[in-house]
Amino acid sequence: MQARYHEQIHNVRYLHPSYFPIFTDIPVSEAIQVEVPTVGESISEVQIGQWLKAEGDWVESGEDLVEIETEKASVQIPAPVSGFLRKISKQEEEFAIIGDVIAVIEPGEKPAQAAAATKANTAVPSSKSESSGFVMPAAQRLLDEHGLSASQVPARGPGGRLLKEDVLAFVQDQKSSPPAPTPPPTPSRSENSLVTNDSALRGEEVKPLSMLRRTIAARLVEAQQTAALLTTFNEIDMDPVMKIRKKYKDQFLERHGVKLGFMSFFAKAAVEALRRYPAVNAEIRGDDVVYRHYQDIGVAIGGGKGLVVPVLRNVERMSFADVEQSIGNFARQAGENRLQPTDLIGGTFTISNGGVYGSLLSTPIVNPPQSGILGLHSIQQRPVAVDGNVVIRPMMYVALTYDHRIVDGREAVGFLKVIKDVIEDPARLFLEL
Repeated sequence: MQARYHEQIHNVRYLHPSYFPIFTDIPVSEAIQVEVPTVGESISEVQIGQWLKAEGDWVESGEDLVEIETEKASVQIPAPVSGFLRKISKQEEEFAIIGDVIAVIEPGEKPAQAAAATKANTAVPSSKSESSGFVMPAAQRLLDEHGLSASQVPARGPGGRLLKEDVLAFVQDQKSSPPAPTPPPTPSRSENSLVTNDSALRGEEVKPLSMLRRTIAARLVEAQQTAALLTTFNEIDMDPVMKIRKKYKDQFLERHGVKLGFMSFFAKAAVEALRRYPAVNAEIRGDDVVYRHYQDIGVAIGGGKGLVVPVLRNVERMSFADVEQSIGNFARQAGENRLQPTDLIGGTFTISNGGVYGSLLSTPIVNPPQSGILGLHSIQQRPVAVDGNVVIRPMMYVALTYDHRIVDGREAVGFLKVIKDVIEDPARLFLEL
């Protein structure tokens, strides 16, 4: 019976008032359901992320209503019509399948006092920050948990809304700041025991893995179990590239409207290395090896929901400015959780820069079905021998993790040697040496 009931709800476009008894005063023709749309091939389940509107809010047609997480990216669902958001059927962090009804909108014309009506009908009466936005329900719960008020936390969400991420960032900043001196707590313990019995100091919180983290976890385990992964290392003198950046950065910015970074140099160096060692750009497909004559390079970027790897298509045809502009656009979209699933699939090779987070050395994991990933690390001033003399140079460790089933050690070492030669002598890029 439940399955038949669900099928009925799923298939109707307009909901009968009996399905939502609290809204029996809404005409049948005006109850518009918001369903989870198809967001990509093979994706059947999503997780509700951040509701950008609360029950009772006025929404414009096409305005972002809710953010959902898929196994590949975060996607915003717009309001299908203008009207009042009358019911939210799926709360944040709950899971839903494609076609599920997650909200109901009562369409109509925008009232003259829409702003006042929205504030009066919002589900969170104390959710206004002193700026002008609203506090989202998840953010309000966090505020209550930590004993904070909305006026204490900067709101950075759309339209000045205070989001859950804003509260979490504020709490983290507070934790990292030196706390004011307070008398040490006196835990309850027995006279002869060193183990505290204070349950307040031993709290736990259980939260489901996000769709993105679940997919990442599954793919990393798959890579470890199916591929024969091995990592080789080298180090690069970054002084030549740093001098080029310093000399031309202002002209580059003025000409192209984007800053000249290190990633464009490494992307172009990777193209040259992949051309010379095509096995690193290939994949195993069944009993065959597929060699690609193009370079679609994924670049790991820290986004609003964690690390994502959008793909730069045909990097061999891109200029330095094209690479930097594309990376900048992806970074902005990732920060706003607006990357599409198509942005994250189809890469032939990956570059991951752990150096931006302070990593000195690491062994990155290949993203299947790719056969290689280049790991970049932080630049440090270190003593090195140059022409028989010890000098201080800005050095970077680089790592190549590769699938030993298709790439042998000689090719891996040669690949990193090409990267090193190009970065230490960038003129090779233009002379094709």
